[in-house]
Amino acid sequence: MNSSPGDTGTTHFGFREVPVSEKQKLVGQVFSSVARNYDRMNDAMSFGIHRLWKRFFVATCQLRKGDRVLDLAGGTGDIAALLKERMGDHGHIVLGDINGDMLRVGRDRLTDRGLVRGLDYVQCNAEALPFPDANFDLVTMAFGLRNVTDKDAALREIARVLKPGGQARVLEFSTVTADWLKPLYDLHSFQVLPRLGRLLANDADSYRYLAESIRKHPPQDTLKAMMEAAGLARCSYRNLTAGIVAIHTGYKV
Repeated sequence: MNSSPGDTGTTHFGFREVPVSEKQKLVGQVFSSVARNYDRMNDAMSFGIHRLWKRFFVATCQLRKGDRVLDLAGGTGDIAALLKERMGDHGHIVLGDINGDMLRVGRDRLTDRGLVRGLDYVQCNAEALPFPDANFDLVTMAFGLRNVTDKDAALREIARVLKPGGQARVLEFSTVTADWLKPLYDLHSFQVLPRLGRLLANDADSYRYLAESIRKHPPQDTLKAMMEAAGLARCSYRNLTAGIVAIHTGYKV
């Protein structure tokens, strides 16, 4: 379920049902735990293909020099770095993440690469963004929406901060469409991945949660309908790698 911030009910944390008020803290603990090993985690989850997915995601964004961009759940800065490649010294990118540990890793990595100009870092909750209405030309969110407690609220906030004509883009693990792939994907997710987590980061539980969170994320058509309900128009999605991930797109009218 997607519960409102004041809801006293329960929501999912992986396959567990937890009080709504606790999920944000639990997710925060996961990402604080994996922050330093986040790239290795993504490599383990996707066999390294996440780097290609992210490049395609950014390459197909509606982006012009001089644009103002918000990259939510910006994590370790992968998307922001790719956006910066396209924008050069023109325009501005705000990298936002609710988790301070992830945000610090991203800032340090981008700074070490000499990417300083035109970048800001804001610790923020996607459900209540600290930005005025109609403030960004593009809002991106890669592999973050499934961890948000109230996804509907986050999508409404994305729509609110977009300028008219602006684009919302969400890259997320989704529902596999190829029947032959599903058992192999389940084996990797629930048997291999936790073992890799224990081996790579001494943290099987966080990796198990990440696999479970993918299965609890809304499928493609449901998320498309949620984006429309949040006030975005011309919503569509494109499956990559047989639906292991999908790129969702919507526009502010």
